[in-house]
This record gives sequence, structure tokens and C-alpha cells, in this order.
Amino acid sequence: MMEDKPSILAPGALRSAPAASPGHAERRALLRGALLALLAVGLGVMLAAALASGPLHLSGRYRSRSLLVFAAAALAMLPGLPAYHPFPRLGPANLVSLVRAALVALLAALVGEQAASAPLTATVIASAVIALDGLDGWLARRTGMASRYGARFDMEIDAALVAMLAVLAWRFGKVGAWVLLSGAMRYLYAAASLCWPLLRHPLPASYRAKSIAVIQMLALVVAVAPWSSTTLAGGVAAAGLVCLTVSFLLDILWLARHAVGRARTVEGRQ
Repeated sequence: MMEDKPSILAPGALRSAPAASPGHAERRALLRGALLALLAVGLGVMLAAALASGPLHLSGRYRSRSLLVFAAAALAMLPGLPAYHPFPRLGPANLVSLVRAALVALLAALVGEQAASAPLTATVIASAVIALDGLDGWLARRTGMASRYGARFDMEIDAALVAMLAVLAWRFGKVGAWVLLSGAMRYLYAAASLCWPLLRHPLPASYRAKSIAVIQMLALVVAVAPWSSTTLAGGVAAAGLVCLTVSFLLDILWLARHAVGRARTVEGRQ
């Protein structure tokens, strides 16, 4: 299911003014609820990692890495919450996104694991993250709690999922190091926008970008899957990277064309 949210292929889409900030009491209630949700989901991460470590023969470091990754995600999500989420509670959509973030933390902790079960575990976790994608957007619209914050939170989870799958595909020996470009491209775009103001302009919602985002995630799931040969993994990962590269280039060309249009409009008014 594809919902109206910025794609990981459109990192400039959320460079807009903050939503109307809630009052002091509402901000306190929002942050208190968010902290309780983070604590509950963090405990779930610890429990899931502990229960999985034994049967899946994962190392003792798997649990600590899972918790550290989730803690880092929690620290990253809190600062923008009051400014970009104008509601007194986190809402069910962001709770689903939080669960997705927890699953990505469990996925990221597999980096460096040598257990034979790691590829299958990664495939199952990543599939669950993708399956939940779209539910958060639907819930946000259903409950009337759509916000810039929720859209950005969901977008960053998608970007992190792609990055971790790319790393795992490489670490599992299924694909060469070139696959890391798939995970790095969104972050390279964001870094380039610091030096190139053109990339800071928002991009419109795009069915093409959303479709390619899904294709990229599914391609990398196939690449890490234990039943995929290196030939199949390399082929689908390369196809996903080509699609992603073309999509970024189309976005940049769109921004360049509209920048020229804006410049001509300004000149015409002078």
C-alpha cells in the first residue's frame, strides 16, 4: 500500500515551516507519552533480542547492539517532535513507525554476526518492516493526526532500512561493496544539499519515487535472502541501484528546471 508521504527519494520534501506549536501543557503531555512509548518499545527490543539470541545462535553482543541502535534512533526522533507534531499525543501512526524503527534496530544489530541464521533472520525482519509500511500513513489519515513529523519519521525509517540491507547484502558476501551506494544515496543527497541550495527545495509527491522506493527495498530483501544465489542477488541489487540513481537524477533535473522558471519569473517582475 502506498500512502501520501515523502519518499526516501525526496529528502527535500520536508524542508518547510514547522506546524503550529502546541501549548506548554500539550508539549509536556506529548513528550511524556513519547518517552513512555520509547521505554515500552525499547524493552520490547531487549526482550526480542534476548529471546532470539539463543535459538538463532547470535552472539552476546547482539542484544547490546540492538539496544544501542534503538537508543540512537530514540534520541534522533525526540527533538523535532513538539515543533512538527501539533498534537498532544504521539498517535497510533507514530507508534507503528516506532515499532518499525525497533525492527530496523534488530536488523542493524545483525551486522557483524557470523551465525548461519543471520541471512534468514534479516529477511524476516526486513519483510516485517516493509509489510508495516503504509499502515502508519493509513492510521495517520484515519485518525486525523497526519503531521510533517510523522512523514519525516517514516521516511527516515525507510532510508535506514535500505542502508542496513545494503550493508548486510555486502557483509553476507552476496553482493560487492558497490551495493553500499544504494544505502548511501539518500544521505549523499542530504549532504550535497548543504553545499548546493538547489537541492533544498521541496519535491512534489511522486508515484514514481514511491514505487522505486518499494522496488529498492524489495530488491535488497531478495539480495540478503539465504535462498538467493550471488548471481540473483547481484542482479536485483544492481537493478534497484540503477532505478534509484535514475530517480535521483530525475528529481535533480526537475529542481533545476523549476529553478530556471523561478529565476525567469523574478526577472519578469523586475
